[in-house]
Amino acid sequence: MSVASILFPLPLPEPFDYEVPEGLSAPPGSYVTAPLGKLERTGVVWAVGEAGEGRKLKAISSVLPARPMPDGMRAFIDFAAKYTVNPPGNVLAMALRARGALHPSPTETVYRLAGAPPARMTPAREAVLAAIEPHEALSGAELAERAGVSAGVIKGLVEAGSLQALKRAVDAPYPPPDPDGKGFDLTAEQAAAAEALTGAISADGFSPFLLDGVTGSGKTEVYFEAIAAALHRAPEAQVLVLLPEIALTQAILERFEKRFGAAPVPWHSGLADKERRRAWREVNEGRARIVVGARSALFLPFQNLKLIIVDEEHDGSYKQEDGVTYHARDLAVMRAKLAGAEVVLASATPALESTVNAEQGRFGHLKLAARPGAARLPDVELIDLRAEPPEKGHWLSPRLTEAMAETFLAGEQSLLFLNRRGYAPLILCKACGEKLKSPGTDSWLTEHRYTGRLMCHLTGWSMPKPTHCPKCGAEGSLTGIGPGVERVAEEARLLLPDARIAIFSSDTVQTGADTRALIDRMADGEVDVLIGTQIVAKGHNFPGLTLVGVVDADSGMKGGDLRAGERTFQLLSQVAGRAGRAEKPGRALIQTYDPDNPAMIALSLGDRDGFLAIERDVRAELGMPPFGRMAAIILSAPSPEMVQEAGLAIARAAPHGEGIEVYGPAEPPIAILRGRHRRRFLVKAPRQVDLSAYMADWVRRLKLPAAVRMNVDIDPYSFL
Repeated sequence: MSVASILFPLPLPEPFDYEVPEGLSAPPGSYVTAPLGKLERTGVVWAVGEAGEGRKLKAISSVLPARPMPDGMRAFIDFAAKYTVNPPGNVLAMALRARGALHPSPTETVYRLAGAPPARMTPAREAVLAAIEPHEALSGAELAERAGVSAGVIKGLVEAGSLQALKRAVDAPYPPPDPDGKGFDLTAEQAAAAEALTGAISADGFSPFLLDGVTGSGKTEVYFEAIAAALHRAPEAQVLVLLPEIALTQAILERFEKRFGAAPVPWHSGLADKERRRAWREVNEGRARIVVGARSALFLPFQNLKLIIVDEEHDGSYKQEDGVTYHARDLAVMRAKLAGAEVVLASATPALESTVNAEQGRFGHLKLAARPGAARLPDVELIDLRAEPPEKGHWLSPRLTEAMAETFLAGEQSLLFLNRRGYAPLILCKACGEKLKSPGTDSWLTEHRYTGRLMCHLTGWSMPKPTHCPKCGAEGSLTGIGPGVERVAEEARLLLPDARIAIFSSDTVQTGADTRALIDRMADGEVDVLIGTQIVAKGHNFPGLTLVGVVDADSGMKGGDLRAGERTFQLLSQVAGRAGRAEKPGRALIQTYDPDNPAMIALSLGDRDGFLAIERDVRAELGMPPFGRMAAIILSAPSPEMVQEAGLAIARAAPHGEGIEVYGPAEPPIAILRGRHRRRFLVKAPRQVDLSAYMADWVRRLKLPAAVRMNVDIDPYSFL
């Protein structure tokens, strides 16, 4: 009797054994249904073996018609589970996010011209035959609407032999890309980088690269050449391009379509169920050749993955904080290694981890130091707000407002950057000092003046702005403290009353169409001043933009985050890089209260490598990543007493390990979230320690109350 070990997409520690009924074929990777408890569940055959004598097993119910999951994908799921200290079933659940795709596409009836016109012609029949082209096949609803007739007319034409009814898959295959599409003429520097990438593809096998190029240097065109080479090399090759979800705009998809003659297959959280089902099935069948997606696309079941691109590889949104916590950049490298593929990490401001890997020879290092053509990097100046403060009640310094006025008079565009949504990030009662917080969450409410509501950006909870203080009852005492983009826009309108001003944030562009429309308006010169959050930093090209103003450069430096300086430098470099991307020179003015901070000095000097050297030395001295390893445990419970007791129990169970330091349990900055009280542990270890194995051993020792939730985070990026 054959036995199949089936992994289910549930928080289970291992696969379960089932009998394979005689006459049923279920090789490793097969998608099957089998009884689990009282329910039929869908799972994946992880391995097949022979049963020992006397074993009584439940039998597999059915084998689904989908192409089996490749060996490399199953190995990747096992690795990801071990690395992130999660049950493999939890990781499998991320790879099965379109269960409908395990069955063939649904079909629909379509109609096409088939023969001579009917002997009895009517105006309605004539309208139908005139409405459909010889090469077309239309659904009954489409054809009836186009011709302005009822469904009965179409049925009559089928019976008369003038139309033919056919079955067509609802989820049609995607048009194949053309690797011979014409790209831009490359500079010598770009051509050298592209040659290195295409050479590695020709050699086959795993090869990681860091594509390190200043903003506007043409990194996309370089990796387009690598994509074309991969598609040329193998007709069935598949390519994955990861982008931060915030950067997955229609503009980037159109850029792919222009280069390869067909739009790439998209994968992101905004897809409708039908498109998600279609994309997953086409990837699994090996027909989706280029996939452009957010971090979750890493868990699609590619059959022949040959190239992974991680664009903006430094971006913090590649770190998933909920559920299975992982960093898509790090897992992308392992996915490529297991698939024997090339992986390219691209950024103008690479993460220190990637930079060190390149310096130590683990990654190939390709540099693009210049913008092509007449475009050059913007000049960056610091504005010391201690010496040049804004007027009382204002947030823009005199030098920045003067520069904005000059830019507007010259017919050019300005961008004001502030990474805070809404009107004011804190609402304070002037009578009693009460700070308004979200119920059950230790987080301030943000005022959104356009909607008249207060919102928690952690939980999404909102309410109308009260007229009285909820604590002391004082009327009209609630006031907004600090600026958000709405308040900066208000100030810009007072400064430039004739200017066309727009806000670019997740509040004002909530759909892809909204984003595309605003980007087009900006690119076409229909906006004079754009005011935005970090969404504006993600690869947009605005030819008329010559001035960037950073309203509060210090906001990202707070909170005790070991990467705070690096993140601030990366974000502000990306924002400043929006200016001067065409023929007109650009400049960036950065407002700060701490102009002597190494990140600010490096920004003003354009000395990225100098900043990274300082950051590298500090991290190396402290044994912090990438020179050491870190992990976190995050606890939550309904009461402070319960979470504290659980934290002490976990501390007592910590294994001993040489060189490993455990800090906590400690109260994090956000101590209450969604009504649950939180505690954190931080674990620090030498680089050579298998920290995942240490954390797994620790977790195995624990027996916590059901009301206590615990999450392990390898290499944490958030310390809230």
